[in-house]
Amino acid sequence: MTAAGSLGTFLRARRERLVPQDVGLVVAAGPRRVPGLRREEVAVLAGVSTDYYLRLEQGRDARPSPQVLDALARALQLDDVATQYLHTLVRPPERAQDVRDDDVVLDATRWLIDSWPLTAAVVHSRYVDVLASNALARRLNPRYRAGVNSVLSLFTDPEEREFHADWEALAARSVALLRTAAEARAGDARLEALVAAGSRSSALFRELWDRQDVRRVGDGVHVLNHPVVGELRLSYLRLPLVDTAGQSLFLYFAEPGTPSASAMARLAAPGGDQQDQEALRAEG
Repeated sequence: MTAAGSLGTFLRARRERLVPQDVGLVVAAGPRRVPGLRREEVAVLAGVSTDYYLRLEQGRDARPSPQVLDALARALQLDDVATQYLHTLVRPPERAQDVRDDDVVLDATRWLIDSWPLTAAVVHSRYVDVLASNALARRLNPRYRAGVNSVLSLFTDPEEREFHADWEALAARSVALLRTAAEARAGDARLEALVAAGSRSSALFRELWDRQDVRRVGDGVHVLNHPVVGELRLSYLRLPLVDTAGQSLFLYFAEPGTPSASAMARLAAPGGDQQDQEALRAEG
């Protein structure tokens, strides 16, 4: 898909999710032939001509000005994250020499995460591939091992549905994170391969990807059903790693003094979980 095509697909998907009442438009009663807003309604709200907006959606204009993009974002009621993403769709792709290889994890980062006995830590690439993890992370979830894509595993590994108490919400959030973190643009072969694999494996993945949702994940709470220590209520933080091509560090930890903290301590103890040994063999 070209850059103009990516922009047009995003605009169309977001337009179709709004109705006139959402944006304060009064329309005549009766059925409408198109889902969501009409193109001319978006054009009026954004202060551009209908013909120009049509060219954007049809991929015949890939370089709208920042002012036009901001006007479209307001018309489509995009939040700050979606507005920023909209702007990325018209930027030229980064040159390979502009960033360090995002599959390279610094030794210092590995030493750091291995020094945290009670915090599970996972390093992800911009495509949400697991690049590194510490022992507690692998004991927490064997899928947190190098080489696994954390988004695809949600849709292809049936054990993930049982493991995550909020699987459906997490799946939607993870697909939106993948789109945001990877900043989909034309010619991204890695992203195109991931989307193709996800779409082949899961109709839900395909549906969520087509929604064009974008999201930045910072912190929150996961409720997990661990097969050995039972229910875990863990806080998480996502921290970007500077001077990398989109690497991020996910941390999972329990509130001190809670049953989840005691369960994490049992997992961290030597021999606390046989799954750790299985994960290590899979990695090696």
